[in-house]
Amino acid sequence: MDGELLTDQETAVYDRQIRVWGVDAQRRLSKSHVLVIGITGVVAELCKNIVLAGVGSLTLMDDSPITSEDLSVGFLIHAGDSKCNGKSIAEVCQDSLRDFNPMVHVSVEKGSLVEIAADFLDNFDAVVLGRASIATKKKVNELCRKRPQRVAFYSVDCRGSCGEIFVDLQNHTYNQKKMENAPLEVTFPSLEEATSVRWSSLPRNTSKLYFAMRVVEMFEQVEGRESGDLSSTDIPSVLKMRKKLCEEQEFAESRIPDLLLQRIVDAGKRELPPVCAIVGGILGQEVIKAMSCKGDPLKNFFFFDVMDGKGIIEDISTGDKN
Repeated sequence: MDGELLTDQETAVYDRQIRVWGVDAQRRLSKSHVLVIGITGVVAELCKNIVLAGVGSLTLMDDSPITSEDLSVGFLIHAGDSKCNGKSIAEVCQDSLRDFNPMVHVSVEKGSLVEIAADFLDNFDAVVLGRASIATKKKVNELCRKRPQRVAFYSVDCRGSCGEIFVDLQNHTYNQKKMENAPLEVTFPSLEEATSVRWSSLPRNTSKLYFAMRVVEMFEQVEGRESGDLSSTDIPSVLKMRKKLCEEQEFAESRIPDLLLQRIVDAGKRELPPVCAIVGGILGQEVIKAMSCKGDPLKNFFFFDVMDGKGIIEDISTGDKN
């Protein structure tokens, strides 16, 4: 990959980026291949950002028909556009993304995760998983880890006013922004490993959204629900799940506020465009950094809550933490 040069057209179009992170980083980005599974509002933001930055190729996988919710948050989809007729959400987004940057190869992969062979992932440098159950996230993460060549894994979820990103780059080597710095290495835990860390061992100031998302995911898993398949009528049962998990984890229930859980549950599958823009922007930045091997990567969770008005990075790894 490193031996391949940028074309004259790439050099001209990406000139501003090359001045920021260098030609080697842009070359690595331009030769990278990203698979996106599950297209939501926040995932659309991610796709836009990495296509504009000049990722080598982007493969979209989502056979779902377009819904009214997609129209409200997905700027890649235009209501009333005849191009949408009979097409899946991936096919419609493919058409729009090609217009953003014709130099990026955008394609669609039909089928579902169940039908895809594990070696299919060998075609990619990174996999981004949109809205999905915790079991599916862990499954795809493990598939990425079992490939002979490193495949970076990201999951992202926006629920109303809240958003979460998880990152697993396995063993990642990168350069900081200053060109003269020696390469650095960082090791990431899997999602299974990260979420197995006991809550009581985490720092006191760990984001309350981390715990709230785990409660909601566990409720969905136990009830056999799809991710986000929730409504206000589920709140009493979700609060019972919080009590159960906090007892198991020897963790104070008060650290997971009722109002926070209510906001997540009430949101269901709804996304807020401003939250999608912020979280999708952060995720796009992280994919670009990982593919270009330039800049300190986010390790390993990112949380955003409109009520706090800020993003929080949490390093939740295996082993006890003081």
